[in-house]
Amino acid sequence: MTTASMAVADLLASEILTRLRILSHSFCITEGGSHGPDHSERVLHTALTMGERMGAALDILAPAALLHDIGRKEESSSRGRICHARRGAELAAPLLRALAYEEAAIEAICHCIGSHRFRGMVRPVTLEAKILYDADKLDSIGAVGIGRAFLFAGQVGARLHNPELDPAATSPYSLEDTAYREFRLKMSRVRDQMLTSVGREMAEQRHAFMQTFFDQLTRETSGVLP
Repeated sequence: MTTASMAVADLLASEILTRLRILSHSFCITEGGSHGPDHSERVLHTALTMGERMGAALDILAPAALLHDIGRKEESSSRGRICHARRGAELAAPLLRALAYEEAAIEAICHCIGSHRFRGMVRPVTLEAKILYDADKLDSIGAVGIGRAFLFAGQVGARLHNPELDPAATSPYSLEDTAYREFRLKMSRVRDQMLTSVGREMAEQRHAFMQTFFDQLTRETSGVLP
């Protein structure tokens, strides 16, 4: 195990991260689906992997990753009137103070949280904020992204596959809101949104996998021979 990997392992096993994980899960458990605690855990591990390679401050990145979606419940209950990124940063500050984080660290962590949303008004400035932004987007593509897309399609009662339709002519939350529609309209564009070189590298690989998967799904559902 490399020195950097040992640092990540020690961080993941630390008491402070255990306490942060409990807090994160308490906020996100009711979201379930694509944004439950497992999402925050995946973003944490992806962000730390990226952070290792890029020399980021992992002690800033780890709490930001775990707490990045704690405002999502309020966004959902307000039907989008509340921005979960901005609200998450507001909620995170007192939680971090209670855990004895210094004010400079709190500011850095809250900037990451407040700027991680694609449609947010605050853009990521620091390396750690850019990594969190990319790690969050990476969780929406690749094998995990496909799984999340089918999970959502099942929740809204969409059918399995509809490549014969123009995705732009179909409606969200409908029978035609399939995983393939999500791929064409959203997931296929994520690789162009990456802010870091490592994020772009990972996004290209995940994008290629999605393309291969949906091509194979189309062949199978069309009865085309291999």
